[in-house]
Amino acid sequence: MATRARKALSNTATYAVLIVLALFLIAPFVWMVLVSLHPSKAPIPTIDKLIPPTAHWDNYRKVLFMPDIPVLRFFVNSIIVTVATVVGQLFVTSLAAYGFARMRFAGRDPLFYLFLLSLMIGGPVVQLPVYLLVRNLGWLDTYWALIVPGLSSAFNVFLLRQFFLQIPMELDEAARIDGAGDFRIYSRVVMPLSKAALATAGAFTFFAVWTDFFWPLLATSSMEMRTVEVGLSVFKNSYGGSNWPLQMTAAVIVLMPLLVVFLFLQRYFVRGITMGSIK
Repeated sequence: MATRARKALSNTATYAVLIVLALFLIAPFVWMVLVSLHPSKAPIPTIDKLIPPTAHWDNYRKVLFMPDIPVLRFFVNSIIVTVATVVGQLFVTSLAAYGFARMRFAGRDPLFYLFLLSLMIGGPVVQLPVYLLVRNLGWLDTYWALIVPGLSSAFNVFLLRQFFLQIPMELDEAARIDGAGDFRIYSRVVMPLSKAALATAGAFTFFAVWTDFFWPLLATSSMEMRTVEVGLSVFKNSYGGSNWPLQMTAAVIVLMPLLVVFLFLQRYFVRGITMGSIK
């Protein structure tokens, strides 16, 4: 009886700590949403006046359809670039992972370990050669520059390879007996069994591409090709010091797709933290 009481007390204390931590983490987002609902050009509200007497939802319309800063175009650009990059990267990395996990060829494992060494190279280190390559191809300030360099990911190759190794090889052998080739095995056997891994890799890629700031800043020069992260910086420079409600409105607009995707894929996202270590 005493053991059960101690266990119940421990569980209660754990949940209480988790609730306090959750409230602490969600407080900035709630503050941002409430500030965005204040009248345009209003000062930053104090805590006792944080909840506005009237919610000004028209702030979102003002930001999206602002004539001098095309926020809606920034948003559309980010959707196009993110979706295209996620789909393309999943296709490219899953093919590479299939080759490393399911195909036998000389030097496969040393080549894979050499491939993993690229994870030790920071992204900014390769930005200059990638920029020069994109410039020589004439892709600057186009969707090609924003999408093509992001179609490869050593981390996703590693993540998918580890998952593919868990699929029994007997399924491949049975498919080969029926006359299936490697691509058919990849598309009809391996991929349908890897939805969890693909969702995890897709979630990681979505977050990385949507929140990327440095590369879109380098690769684009016109206002029409900016993404939301760069556009948010432009918006801040224009309105951040004089119009906090509109600035918070723009921040909420940028953040909402990330929140929606995380809520739908959270179980895959959390699983991805440990998936790569399981063989």
